[in-house]
Amino acid sequence: MNMKSLSTVALLVISLGTLAGCAANQSIKTTDGRTIVTDGKPQIDNDTGLVSYKDAQTGKEEQINRNQISNMSELDN
Repeated sequence: MNMKSLSTVALLVISLGTLAGCAANQSIKTTDGRTIVTDGKPQIDNDTGLVSYKDAQTGKEEQINRNQISNMSELDN
């Protein structure tokens, strides 16, 4: 295997590892006591204060106001 092929394979492995790390589910605890499990990492819009996420149970794209969140943490998959 030549050096260019080896470099390409290494870059591909690193890229896939990075993508897998970004896809970790999150747990969102709300101020009213609910727990929401997301499919992937939620996106925070600093302009509107909304957090967008894909609900792991329903598969639907949802939004919640950031002031309704008491805690957000990554889940061990």
